[in-house]
Amino acid sequence: MFGSAAQAAAPLNDLFIVPEEERHAAPDFVIEDLRGGTAGLKDYKGKVVLLNFWATWCMPCRAEMPSMEAAWKKYKERGFVVVAVSVDEGSKGRIETFSRLFDLSFPILMDPESKVSDLYKVSNMPTSFLIDRNGKIISRIVGSDDWASPEAIQLVEKLLAP
Repeated sequence: MFGSAAQAAAPLNDLFIVPEEERHAAPDFVIEDLRGGTAGLKDYKGKVVLLNFWATWCMPCRAEMPSMEAAWKKYKERGFVVVAVSVDEGSKGRIETFSRLFDLSFPILMDPESKVSDLYKVSNMPTSFLIDRNGKIISRIVGSDDWASPEAIQLVEKLLAP
């Protein structure tokens, strides 16, 4: 399902974008969010989504969080959303502490049993998926990236263009 979109940690300007006619629908899910409610992919319908799978123990995940927060703050009013799915096991206290430490304001969802990460065939952290406004997967990014880089800004601007 995701093979043609696989991309190993390459600069975003070399990112493979799946042609529109070849895109597959992103699998929907509903899981607990950090605030005690639930959220799923359908909650972000009509938006460009950066769906990021991560863990507090993952150093590359820690490295990319500040730039994801910057991208979220810059583009959230234009229809861009960062959805971070933590695969940490155990209590959510560690995730809450991490979120405060990095001053994260984007939605954080919890997948302690890795049901959603398994659904997306995620085996390495971090792994991100770009999902278009129609709920289809644009690309898969394995490894961390700088989401505040000129390449990322250019990519997000392109994806948000009417």
